[in-house]
Amino acid sequence: MKYRDLSTFQLDVLREVGNIGAGNAVTALSQLLNRKIEMTIPSVNVVSFDEMMELIGGPEKKVVAILFRIYGDAPSNVFFVLSVEEAELLIRTMTNNPTYKLKEDIGKESIEFSALEEVGNIVTGSYISALSDFTHLYLQPSVPHLGIDMAAAVLTYGLIDISQASDYAIVIDSKVNSQGTSNMLKGNFFLLPNPDSLQIIFKALGLEENE
Repeated sequence: MKYRDLSTFQLDVLREVGNIGAGNAVTALSQLLNRKIEMTIPSVNVVSFDEMMELIGGPEKKVVAILFRIYGDAPSNVFFVLSVEEAELLIRTMTNNPTYKLKEDIGKESIEFSALEEVGNIVTGSYISALSDFTHLYLQPSVPHLGIDMAAAVLTYGLIDISQASDYAIVIDSKVNSQGTSNMLKGNFFLLPNPDSLQIIFKALGLEENE
């Protein structure tokens, strides 16, 4: 099965998974940040890798990307991608430091690194848990890998294996707004099942390839 061959109905199913995952993420983020969090209904689309780059500002755009390998019944890669400005906004909120500026060489033991990893764990865990509940498949995220670099550099790392069999990714886009601020945080959540895993996921959902 190829990403580009997904039917409208199959995309609707993924959108429902995205809605539940977003709801779970909002609850967890609200508890973490100790304030009300609102999230827009996620959009789900199938995009080429070039379009994936453009969604986050182009291949030369500096981004903060948190990569997870998903192991188990349907091996996949997951990216949660933020712009540098959005990552700074998150860290400022979580550390109560309104003037924080992100450094490229933040250490793994730093508060900033831990904050970004925790957000990545929450968002990814919420979506993967929702997908696992829908499919009854065993899906286990790896520890997060954080990269701060140009989009082409950080995303290519997770695309090497998949690009040999496909040129497309599933993207779940949503915006987050925290109570008391006018700032909208737009996180790009990219789900990239291995080609065989996509068929496994839809078979588990009881959806045939031609639906």
